[in-house]
Amino acid sequence: MNNILEVTLLNEITVPEDIENMLVNGEEAVKSYKTFRDSVTFTTKRIILRDSQGVTGKKVELYSISYNIINMWSSENARGMFDMNAELELWTRAGQFKIKLDKKIDIREIDMLIANATL
Repeated sequence: MNNILEVTLLNEITVPEDIENMLVNGEEAVKSYKTFRDSVTFTTKRIILRDSQGVTGKKVELYSISYNIINMWSSENARGMFDMNAELELWTRAGQFKIKLDKKIDIREIDMLIANATL
């Protein structure tokens, strides 16, 4: 199965305003991370990937991955001088997603967030 989407998280940021505005009742944003040009937000109910498009970035596509469609996931921590990224892979009914994390981001914190939401 091919990856549907692959992103790299660079550093933690505040939750983007347009993401805060789309949360449903009882849903809370837990963490947001900057990618090269976009962001990924982990909430209590889903993962929201914000994809800015075009030259100006004013056109925005949002991907919403509900935790209840995750069948399996794997996480790999970054160790050593030459290992630059940790990786999180999600196998879902929609396909496979790969999220790479800068080694300064705690992969186990995200791993536990997904575990608490899915198990």
